[in-house]
Amino acid sequence: MKAIVYEEFGGPEVLRLAEVEEPHAGPGQVRIKVVTIGVNPIDYKTRRGWMQHLIPATFPFTPGAEAAGIVDEVGEGVTGIAVGDEVLGLTVTGSYAQYALATDVSLKPAGLDWETAAGLPAAAETSERVLDLLKVAKGETLLVHGAASAVGSIGVQLAVARGAIVIGTASEANHGFLRSLGAAPILYGDGLVDRVRAAAPQGVDAVYDVTGYDVLEASIQLRGTTDRIVTIADLRADEVGVTFADGNDRRFGPALAEYARLASEGRLRVRIDRSLPLADAAAAQALSEAGHPHGKLVLHP
Repeated sequence: MKAIVYEEFGGPEVLRLAEVEEPHAGPGQVRIKVVTIGVNPIDYKTRRGWMQHLIPATFPFTPGAEAAGIVDEVGEGVTGIAVGDEVLGLTVTGSYAQYALATDVSLKPAGLDWETAAGLPAAAETSERVLDLLKVAKGETLLVHGAASAVGSIGVQLAVARGAIVIGTASEANHGFLRSLGAAPILYGDGLVDRVRAAAPQGVDAVYDVTGYDVLEASIQLRGTTDRIVTIADLRADEVGVTFADGNDRRFGPALAEYARLASEGRLRVRIDRSLPLADAAAAQALSEAGHPHGKLVLHP
């Protein structure tokens, strides 16, 4: 089968399309014939060698976790999923490939398109987990850094659904999008602290950092403490005393099916920036690493 691999850490140029051996479903696993693949910032961070303490890479390494596709093998002990089912979820063998193995998937609703299906799992699971860590409750004010990103925009929607007041940082071009999700947008960059204080004179109860672009100090200044600040992107978290949510123990359970249902009904929006062929994985990761995609980047084999 065709898959993207790399054999050393480095820039996007280390990624190459190769012919590799097909995996086969073991106990508790399903094999997915991949239709669409979600590209996430952790993919390029792993490729750079920055995530070895969390995601040890052995070469040759196939990147990626998110995928949507059609089950074509079912391992021993799997229940509720059959060959021919359309599913979405997280893979255990790397999703940048024609076939991938998974243990944590959900059936794809008929009304959910393939690109949205690939772009939903990691963003929804991550944001729900972070909001739980932050204990975001109705009436509280949540600041989301990078609110217009694929993960950030899901976080905004889930927080609004909880009844929170959401302030989201984004470029001015994305302010209308954030308003449509129910958030109050503000511009990131110099003067951020003053702009947040003007937008939230009542103060900020919790902070969710999706960007990793040196916003932790400003967040601490706004909170007056390191408590209730969570980042999924800034590896300096330990240095400044805030929580880094790595997601190593994530499991969906029934939650993914609910996310998929809401998305299929248009009640949970996943904004897709662009869809590219698998052979263009290096270009997709370069876009992700540049930090300004307008939504989810998706690959298709």
